[in-house]
Amino acid sequence: MNRLTSLCAIAAIAFTITACNTTPDTHDADVKAIQDSEAQWNSDWAAKDTDKILAHYADDAILIVPGTPSVTGKDAIRASLKPMTDDPALALKFHASKVEVAKSADVAYTQGTYTLTLTDPQTKQVINDHGSYVTTYRRQPDGSWKAVADIATSEVPPPAPPPAETEKAKPAHKHA
Repeated sequence: MNRLTSLCAIAAIAFTITACNTTPDTHDADVKAIQDSEAQWNSDWAAKDTDKILAHYADDAILIVPGTPSVTGKDAIRASLKPMTDDPALALKFHASKVEVAKSADVAYTQGTYTLTLTDPQTKQVINDHGSYVTTYRRQPDGSWKAVADIATSEVPPPAPPPAETEKAKPAHKHA
C-alpha cells in the first residue's frame, strides 16, 4: 500500500510540474496578428506615410531591396524610404502566401509577392516592378511583431547597359 501511495504522489507531482511548464499555444493568434500587421502595412504604404511604414520595423532592422545597398536601423531605413514615399507615382502592394511562427513564438516570417510602381531616379520614367519577398519578425516585449529583416527580390530583369562607345578609328602611323 505504501508503494501505491508513493507512486500516486510521484504521478501527482509530475503532472503538476508538467502543467505548470506548458506555455499556451498562441500560433493561430500570432499568425493572425502578423497577417493583420501586413494588411495595415499595405494601408500605410498606400497612404505614403513614412512614419507609419517605419513603425513596422524593429529599431535594429535591416532592409534589403533590389538596386540599392542594404540599410540597417530605423534612421537609415527612413532615409531610404523617404524618396519613395515622396514619389507621386509610388504604389506598393504585397501579400504573404505563407506565414510561419516558430514554436518558441518569438520569431516568425512571411513569404509572398509584391508589385511596385515608382519613378526611376535616373531616367525619371515610371517603372513597374514585381517580385518576391521574405520578412522576418521578432516578438517585441509588448507582444507586438516587428520586422527585423525585410528582403525583396525583383523578378523584372535589370535594364540592358548602354552600348559601349566604340573607339574612333585611329589614323595609321606612316613610317618614313
